[in-house]
Amino acid sequence: MQKELKSVIKQIKRLLSKYYRKYDDRIPYLITVLITAPIVVGGINLFLELTEDLKSEYLVTYDASISEAIASYRTPSLTQYFIYLTDIGNAIGYLIVFSVCTLIFYLVFKNWRYVAQIVLVMVLALSSNLILKQIINRARPEAEHLVTVETLSYPSGHAMMAMAFYGILIYLITQFNISKIWKFLIILLLAVLILSIGISRIYLGVHYPSDIAGGFIAGFIWVVFCVMIFNLMNLFKRDAAT
Repeated sequence: MQKELKSVIKQIKRLLSKYYRKYDDRIPYLITVLITAPIVVGGINLFLELTEDLKSEYLVTYDASISEAIASYRTPSLTQYFIYLTDIGNAIGYLIVFSVCTLIFYLVFKNWRYVAQIVLVMVLALSSNLILKQIINRARPEAEHLVTVETLSYPSGHAMMAMAFYGILIYLITQFNISKIWKFLIILLLAVLILSIGISRIYLGVHYPSDIAGGFIAGFIWVVFCVMIFNLMNLFKRDAAT
């Protein structure tokens, strides 16, 4: 990602220097933000469209059919498995995983910046999820709940936080100096975990599929937004040092 952004900025600088002898050095970065912004804007637009359609007939039908299909596979052992998965997406689960990641970042990579980046994404995702739930005010499904829930339904906090937390981890792992095989396996594991946490909420009867979709979209928006900011900050620092 940094290489791509740096290449774009170089091209912009070359173009500007061709037509303008003097220009503000911040302009290339501003243009880069404008180029990458559609990714975030597109995600926001998709989230808003989904939110507007929550009460539409086709989405209600979609939610019901998917929920019934997933619930039809309920077994005692599978229920225990999905309860375990949904617990991973709770506060204690994230605290444990975050603590392990912090130790690895400090002992192996000697870099606290990774910890700060994860914290930023998590704070943004959590605070925005709480706000969105209150604004949209969607009730939980009326189906049987296999776990206790107290908050509102849309967007799913579990899905949003899973995408934000494990999504930024996936990005950070791509930056690590480890073998490609390990990168692939870890990224695949985290991707499956994100999807599984989302499915667990439907299986346990506490979320509609559209809640999960909304949570995934919102979490992804924060990941992309923060990744862009992190890379631009790095490029600013490198430019300042040269």
